[in-house]
Amino acid sequence: MGINLKPIDVVDDITKEEFYEKYLKPRRPVVIKNMAKKWPAYQKWTMEYMKEVVGDVEVPLYDSSKADPSAPINASAAKMKFGDYIDLIQKEPTDLRIFLFDPIKYAPKLLEDYISPKELMGGFLDKYPNMFFGGKGSVTFLHFDIDMAHIFHTHFNGRKHILLFDYKWRERLYQIPYATYALEDYDIENPDFTQFPALDGVEGIECFLEHGDTLFMPTGWWHWMKYLDGSFSISLRAWDKSWAVKAHSLWNLTVQRKFDDIMKSNFKASYMEWKEKMAIKRAEIALKRGLPR
Repeated sequence: MGINLKPIDVVDDITKEEFYEKYLKPRRPVVIKNMAKKWPAYQKWTMEYMKEVVGDVEVPLYDSSKADPSAPINASAAKMKFGDYIDLIQKEPTDLRIFLFDPIKYAPKLLEDYISPKELMGGFLDKYPNMFFGGKGSVTFLHFDIDMAHIFHTHFNGRKHILLFDYKWRERLYQIPYATYALEDYDIENPDFTQFPALDGVEGIECFLEHGDTLFMPTGWWHWMKYLDGSFSISLRAWDKSWAVKAHSLWNLTVQRKFDDIMKSNFKASYMEWKEKMAIKRAEIALKRGLPR
């Protein structure tokens, strides 16, 4: 049977009413082709332009190696000057990524280059976008965003392959307890169903982004991303109106994260081993019960 991947809905443009009824209300992803074509960034945001405006600041880099159980979440693997990194990803494949980078801190004029899609919904954190850069072949592990925001993810200067899974599949995806990511021992592109049987029958959505495409990811959706070219993206975040979602976000960011950090600090590898065993146990139970229904 395998993982059941359906192609994502793709539209050129969309009205507020259609967006609300088809995607925001049912919390379903969609790619909007023309949204970023209205932005100055659509023409301006080349690799050379980013080097010019951001400058030679040193940035943390991440790779796809398994997380160190004793390290805090989002601990970097290396550091490099931003301009050198941009040269690297234009020249050759690399596993190194820039993750959750805030270029506005170094280049506030970038704020003038994009427009939050307020004609579709409210709740945007306009001055706090996140940018992500990756070399050809680099992978962002399967996870959902800890703040539970809706995300408009726009890609530039290349292609990106994305797999998306509704939050309801979290146990079957082997979610690590007290974390927002999945067990890192399987390859979601080519999973071993004998070793990870709970993945068999999971339903998801497949997406390919090109320059200027915007992916709407509703709150809680799991996502795995692979850079098919050296390229970059910007994520604009918007809060869901639901107070339950807001409370879940606050819990994740405060109580759960603090507890996880304390346990990592005190118990290191033994704590991580317990979490991985629990992820497998919960996935097996969900599979036996036929979840999600």
